[in-house]
Parts: sequence; C-alpha cells; structure tokens
Amino acid sequence: MKKSTSFFNMQFITSSISTMLVLLLLGMVVFFVLSANNLSTFVRENIGFTILVSDDMKEAEALKFQKELNACPFVKESQYISKEQALKEQTEAMGTDPAEFLGSNPFTASIEIKLNAAYAHPDSVDWIEKQILENKKVMEVNYPEDLLDDVNRNIRKISFFLLGLAALLTLISFALINNTIRLAIYSKRFLIHTMKLVGASWGFIRRPFLIRNFWIGLVAAVLADGVLLGMVYMLVKYEPELIDIITPQSLLWVMLSVLVFGITITLMCAYLSINKYLRMKASALYYI
Repeated sequence: MKKSTSFFNMQFITSSISTMLVLLLLGMVVFFVLSANNLSTFVRENIGFTILVSDDMKEAEALKFQKELNACPFVKESQYISKEQALKEQTEAMGTDPAEFLGSNPFTASIEIKLNAAYAHPDSVDWIEKQILENKKVMEVNYPEDLLDDVNRNIRKISFFLLGLAALLTLISFALINNTIRLAIYSKRFLIHTMKLVGASWGFIRRPFLIRNFWIGLVAAVLADGVLLGMVYMLVKYEPELIDIITPQSLLWVMLSVLVFGITITLMCAYLSINKYLRMKASALYYI
C-alpha cells in the first residue's frame, strides 16, 4: 500500500495535469489541422458544374450521358434536371411562371455534377470542361471559376498557417513537458547519486523513473483525449452538420496522436534528464 501511495502521490498528479494541459493544446491543433483538411474536401466537393444540353438530346440520351459521366473518376455525384423540372423550380423561386408571358419554356435540360475534391483545381477543371464539350449536344459548361480559385488559394493559406502553428506548438509542448519532468527528477538527484554509490547500474536506476513517466504520459493523454471528446460532442450537439467535417476517422487520428506523443515525449524527456544526473559528479549536484 505504501508503494502505491508513493507512486501516485501529489507530484504524480500535478505532473499528469500539467502534461495533460499541454497535450490538450497540441491535440486541439492536430484536430484543427485534420478538420481543415476535411473542410477543404467538403467545400471542393460542393462546387457544382452545370452542363447545359441542347433540345436535340432526348431525355433517354441525356440519362445515358449522365451515366457515362458517373463512371468518370472526377465525378462524385450528378443529377439530371429536365426542362420541365427547371421551369417548375424557377416558377417556385420567382413566384410566377416565365412560360406564361414568353409563350414557351425558356429553360434547357441540364446535368448538375459535383467533382471529387482531387479534381477541383483550375487545371483539372479545364481538362474536364474540354472532355465534356466533346459531346456535340452539350451547349455549354458553367462553373464558378472565381469561387474555385478563391477556395484553392484560401485553403493553401490556411493549410500553411496551421502546419506552421502545429510545428511551433509541438516545440513549445516539448519544452513545457521537458521542464515539468526535469523539475520532478531534479528533486531526486541525490537519490540517483546514492544509488550510483551502492553500485546500481544505470539501467536499474532509470527503470522506476521511466515507468513512472510512462504512466504520467498515459494518464495525461487519456485525460486530454477525454476532454477533446467532450468538446467535440458539444460542438456536434450544437451544430449537427459538423459531422461531415468532424469525421470519426479524423477524431481517431487526433486521439492516437495525443496518446503516442504523450507517452513518447514523457519517456524521452525522462531518459534525457536522468542521463544528465547520472553523468554528474557529486560536487556538481550542489551547484545546479
């Protein structure tokens, strides 16, 4: 019982909480980086193409053309809109029937397609447009070119910013966790020296410190993951549509990253700090 009390003492608790707060910050950055990637995919895949087809293309032929498009790797999904459906939608939107005063249906049939995110780039879009226009019964291909350029440009800026922020916070996290562990081992420096004097090997001296810090890293990571899960739950509960961006896969990667980083960094910092005091002479211990 004494061993359990000395292992999970106040120093263990404070070290775990300090490490947990740092891991929580790092986990939030990883979460935002992965969510930003999911958001960019979501935005790109919701930029639509409108393919206007001529009246010469019968509905059966248009549906066959749609099926051919669906087989292409750049198409995520498509929808055929007949002339009658287009007229109905515009009548509902405008509150009046354009055919009444024009004397005929002014709309043409069209196929709405949404691209896979990998093809939502200006170069790919130009190639896709040319391929679609090879069909002589396609009148026109419309897509928001300016919006596509703005989306890609802004996504690049956000990605570089988040990656830079992630790298910076990783260094800060390492420094903060390292200082926390160094202070804990600093208080045991004379115990380490005493064990050296009685002939204990370096591996034997390191072992209890490494085991202790393994558990600190594990407990801190589990607590940080628990807080992150709670935050994500509150976000999705507040805005259910975020489930398209906060996917289970990205959330799992965040939790694994926090767990691996937490255990790895605490073990590494403990190993380096213990080696520092193992190499010191007794006289040097009084001057640090």
